Amino acid sequence: MARPRRLRHKLMLGLALVVGSVGLLLGGTLYGLMAYTRTVRVTERKIFEVQQLAVLVAHIDSLQLTPHSDPGTELREIKLQSDMVRTFANHYTEVLAVTVAQGLDPDGGRTERELLKQFDESFRRFGQALDKASATQHGDAATQALREHPEVRAAFQETQRIGGQLRQTAIDDIDISILQSNSSIRQSLWVIGFSTIQLLVIIGALLVYFREWFYTPIRELQAGVQRVHAQDFAHPIVIHTRDELEELATEFNAMTARLAAVHRDLIQQVNERSRQLVRSERMVSVGFLAAGVAHEINNPLASILFCSEALERRLQEAVAQAPPADAEVLTRYLKMIQQEALRCKDITQRLLDFSRTGERKREPTDLTGLVRGVLEVARHLPNCRGKSISFNPDAYVVAPVNAQDLKSVILNLVVNALDSMEDHGALTIHLGTAEGNAVLSFADTGCGMTEETLQNIFEPFFTRSRTGKGTGLGLFISHQIVDQHGGQIQAASHGPGKGSTFTVRVPLADAGAAELPAAPSIPGESDPAAILPFPGKRAA
Repeated sequence: MARPRRLRHKLMLGLALVVGSVGLLLGGTLYGLMAYTRTVRVTERKIFEVQQLAVLVAHIDSLQLTPHSDPGTELREIKLQSDMVRTFANHYTEVLAVTVAQGLDPDGGRTERELLKQFDESFRRFGQALDKASATQHGDAATQALREHPEVRAAFQETQRIGGQLRQTAIDDIDISILQSNSSIRQSLWVIGFSTIQLLVIIGALLVYFREWFYTPIRELQAGVQRVHAQDFAHPIVIHTRDELEELATEFNAMTARLAAVHRDLIQQVNERSRQLVRSERMVSVGFLAAGVAHEINNPLASILFCSEALERRLQEAVAQAPPADAEVLTRYLKMIQQEALRCKDITQRLLDFSRTGERKREPTDLTGLVRGVLEVARHLPNCRGKSISFNPDAYVVAPVNAQDLKSVILNLVVNALDSMEDHGALTIHLGTAEGNAVLSFADTGCGMTEETLQNIFEPFFTRSRTGKGTGLGLFISHQIVDQHGGQIQAASHGPGKGSTFTVRVPLADAGAAELPAAPSIPGESDPAAILPFPGKRAA
């Protein structure tokens, strides 16, 4: 079984990927921005240093001005310019120290410090050469300017060269800083481009998986709810996300299945109650009709039957002397009149008897003996010839019933089964118990029933008898009897030609038994709900 993937895990994974990509993008952007900011600061600082060095170089260049006519004055001017150069050199040293302290020098100021040392050394030699040259001059007899003295000029040129190198070094530091910044910015752009592409890919993948993980399952759940709202319980919700949504769909399907079962049961109950109501209304109408006209119909029927019998006796001599064809017609018609009159009388009598509603007395009855007594009678019926009946009781069942009413139900079901079968047909009767009920089932190999017949089989005057006989009241009256006992009678068939099965359920305990005082128990005799082991055929 695959390990379930929780929604929180999926959300955390997607969030981690997005946050990681955004962090990488932000890091690259910040890296490039910091490189640019550093370059700007280094450039600004180095421009400031170049400005300071330009002033220093300008003062160094001022030492090489037009020689003065007076050596003393020239020496004083050179000394004054040298002090200013020294001052600006010291100032630049302080500026360089600040730059290095701020980390804005590409090489940490090593090149500048080395050049400053050389500058100090050359400037010191320039001072010594200047002092030496001035010592050789004698007032107005001087023929050569101090600046033109070979040692002074050499020291001056060395100092001037080093000052220019300092300025060029500052300019080179700017170029180096720009090159480093460009390299950092290119790296930042690579990182930003990669993280952007990664973020777009992740967002696209998340959109696809969002559709698979969230949108589609939620849409399926919504469609499933709408189907249930439309009373369509045959299409379950199918989700394979292996997370809470799949568990929700599974629980919803289970709930839908239970709801469908309840719905089917309610529909069945409503249909059954509707049919019962229709049957009850019809029975009321039949009862009023039977009670109102039974006597009026029975009197003419009795007269018809009496007259037909009298005619049959009076015409015996005439029939014997009449031609054979006429005699057969007279005899057959008189018999038909008598049979149909008796049939009509039997119908009205049954309707009249059943219209007398009321609680019939019920007593604990051995259902096994009751069924065997009915079968003993049924075996002598003409329609039982060539057909087999088997009775298979599972237990010795005693239930509170009205024996005569239940016997009529059993006899009616047996007769109907025999009428529905051809020769060599088989009727199997089974007696058992289930869920506090005595269960009698009658399974035949007869003509079977259609769905329409099953829906109307217990309606009054509805008949599909294979023999063409019957009034359509037998199953209706049987249903009423079983219903009065608090039981159920059900009919089932796999279709025409595949036989039928009728199942009768009768409660093992009378609903009013709890209100009666308990009788003392006698060994071998149990209360109406007792179920004893079946003792075998000999005990029947």
